[in-house]
Amino acid sequence: MIRRRRLLQASASLLAAPALVEKVGAQSAFDWKQFKGQKIEVNLQKNPRSDVLQAHQKEFEELTGISVGSEQIPEQQQRPKVAMEMSTGHPSFDVVNVAMHVQKRLIERAKWMEDLRPYLNDPKMTAADFDFGDFSKAGLQVATGPDGKLNVLPLNQDLFILMYNKALLDAKGVKPPTTLDELFAAAQKLNDPSKGVYGFVGRGLKNANVVLYDNMLLGWDQETVTPDGKKLLTDTPQAIEAAKFYQKIMRECAPPGVVGFNWNESQTTFSQGRAAMWWDAIGFTAPLIDKSKSKIYDTVGFMPPPGGPKGRWSCTFMDAVGIPAGSKNKGPAWLYVQWAVGKTMMNAYLSTGAGTPARSSPYTNEAVIKGSPFRPDWFQTALECLKIARSGLPEIVPVTEFRDIIGVGLTNIISGADPAEEMKKATAAAQLVLDKSNAS
Repeated sequence: MIRRRRLLQASASLLAAPALVEKVGAQSAFDWKQFKGQKIEVNLQKNPRSDVLQAHQKEFEELTGISVGSEQIPEQQQRPKVAMEMSTGHPSFDVVNVAMHVQKRLIERAKWMEDLRPYLNDPKMTAADFDFGDFSKAGLQVATGPDGKLNVLPLNQDLFILMYNKALLDAKGVKPPTTLDELFAAAQKLNDPSKGVYGFVGRGLKNANVVLYDNMLLGWDQETVTPDGKKLLTDTPQAIEAAKFYQKIMRECAPPGVVGFNWNESQTTFSQGRAAMWWDAIGFTAPLIDKSKSKIYDTVGFMPPPGGPKGRWSCTFMDAVGIPAGSKNKGPAWLYVQWAVGKTMMNAYLSTGAGTPARSSPYTNEAVIKGSPFRPDWFQTALECLKIARSGLPEIVPVTEFRDIIGVGLTNIISGADPAEEMKKATAAAQLVLDKSNAS
């Protein structure tokens, strides 16, 4: 309830707009109430955007007269559940939240989703002020299949950033690091296990750890697969160097048990002042400045990830919402999708720190910036990372298998195994999976 009230309060002024939207829509033959009395089911991944959607679900129901049943499921459970139900052609949900950095190729190949273009082009189905042109070019590229079909609409373009505890850094005269070498030197200096404080924390759990490693690898100006999606590049000299760095900072500067850490364990460790720096997604930052949840709410700093030998980039991951082709309630489902990715809700995501929207307008909205609990360095970091964003995972169908196999190699590396041997072994195994997928 505390989380719900905070979300509602943080964006109350921004969410006063639905009545106005309804009036504008009525003038163009669009009616938010056209499916009044119907019900839809919404399947969401557990994340801060879903918290915002559920916190404001009542506003959507009042706006449209549509009843909504929604659930949040942790992503590693949600993805296989969605795949299983979608494969039957009769999913139990009418709107689904999908991770395009993981599911894009699978969605396109299996033709799971309804094409949203006809809804957008119908003035009776789409509000006049929806402003499709406000979406980022990168977001729409991810949302669109090679056949031109618009499978989903972008909800959030998450970005990896570096978070740091200003008080801990200042106490030892450490400047926020801008390179990997500086990051390791800072983490070593700030590491103090005798006081229960560690220099660095990040994902070590298999599968989840791959995205942190991938962002480190971008510092060598290399991604994990060739542009044609046929050959993995996780055993190159650059990939091995990145693995060595990952091993070094996780073994020497992270808390015991980090091999089992996902983002939530890392978030807890950092927010309680037990780690000086944390490298992860900007979408997880809201609790860090919440006085009721964080011991460092007034001393946390944000900046783009440190750069490697060949440059500085931020991993980006796109999540989106769409309508299953097998839904029996596509009309009301479209109104929910339209609302979820509309400007009002995008402003709410940004104003509460729930993510970095795939629309452009929230970043210049004075009400959002003025009403946000975040300080200027958070907005500056988001904008800088949007400019240096690169894909954090390969666009291949077997992304989950890729993450599982490479992730095991990385956990072995944290445990002390040889990085070159582990990366070559994992790459060979993952390549077999990729080859089989490409041949099917």
